[in-house]
Amino acid sequence: MSSTVVLVGGAIGTAIRAALEFAFPAQPGGWPWATFLINVSGSFLLGLLLETLSRRRLDVGVRRLLRLGLGTGVMGGYTTYSSFAVETVRLLGLGGGAIAVGAGYALGSVVLGLAGAFAGMWVATRWSR
Repeated sequence: MSSTVVLVGGAIGTAIRAALEFAFPAQPGGWPWATFLINVSGSFLLGLLLETLSRRRLDVGVRRLLRLGLGTGVMGGYTTYSSFAVETVRLLGLGGGAIAVGAGYALGSVVLGLAGAFAGMWVATRWSR
């Protein structure tokens, strides 16, 4: 059952990400906005989900399935480290040479991804009070 919810969730998250990246493709040498916003929003949503679930009893039953299906599955498929890495390498010079954009993209993605996760956790904390 657990592996099925991860599989289905992953397929859903991947389909959403693919549709967004297809609709808003990165321009050569330009900021990859789709992947950037996907990863930052995914970090926020994952922080929100995990903090919310951690405040509600043990990780069993429906809560465990939600964590696996939505967290590991949907958010794991939705966010993308591989696209982030490839886009960063291209921007840094192996395929485009926009070093400042590449460095800003890499740093901004990591910093805002962490900020997004903390913001999601903060919102979940506020909601649970």
